[in-house]
Amino acid sequence: MPAHEKLIRALGGLLGGSLNQLFWYALLACGVWLFFSLVFRARFRHRRISRQEPTRRQVGRELLFSLRSIIVFGVVTGAVVYAACSGWTRLYVSIDDYGWGWFVLSIVVMIVVHDAYFYWTHRLMHHPRLYRAMHHAHHLSMSPTPWAAYAFSTAEAFVQAGIGPLIVFTMPVHPAAFGLFMVWQIAFNVFGHCGYEIYPHWFLKSRAGLLLNSVTHHAMHHEKFRSNYGLYFNVWDRLMGTNHPDYEQRFELASGAPQGSLRH
Repeated sequence: MPAHEKLIRALGGLLGGSLNQLFWYALLACGVWLFFSLVFRARFRHRRISRQEPTRRQVGRELLFSLRSIIVFGVVTGAVVYAACSGWTRLYVSIDDYGWGWFVLSIVVMIVVHDAYFYWTHRLMHHPRLYRAMHHAHHLSMSPTPWAAYAFSTAEAFVQAGIGPLIVFTMPVHPAAFGLFMVWQIAFNVFGHCGYEIYPHWFLKSRAGLLLNSVTHHAMHHEKFRSNYGLYFNVWDRLMGTNHPDYEQRFELASGAPQGSLRH
């Protein structure tokens, strides 16, 4: 493929990637925000994790930072499209090349890989020499809203976007499978910043609760800074001893569990 055609497709990837991210982010964040903050605000008031209400200034900042991050994601998407046109990635077009089994399994693999990538890059960005330049912008939201999910500095946005190139350069993946993975990560991120505990009070005592993170888990990270680094799963925090010691107690309060029911 001629270089100029690759460049045109890369620019199309930049625009298309940005618009696709914007669509799903706006759809999910608006939906979650309307659900908890307007339509069912009174009904879910007891499940609000933080007593600090977000200000208009905070929400405006989150929106601005999120738009900046989406532009960065578009730039990375454009670069990936250029690499794919050059034959440098492992993206494939025909599902028959690897079958439906791998199509489904690849989504699971991407989620697991992303969880590990997020945990370790997240901890790295909390290093004193990196924190202010890379991660401080995200922590300006002490009581986050759904719009905080993508509220990153430019540097952190590139780090967050790095999971895309890592995946497409190292494993065979169909664009549709990657798209479904992206919708999953946006949805999980948006709910993780909604400020309301969505899981039932018995969740942490279940097998799912041993594996998955709750909204309370990440909300405490925004409050405490030095714990609860995980994204989807609670595996790395458990293995590395970085769960906050008050996590179960805070989950009890937010989920309406009987006090002390989760402690052994």
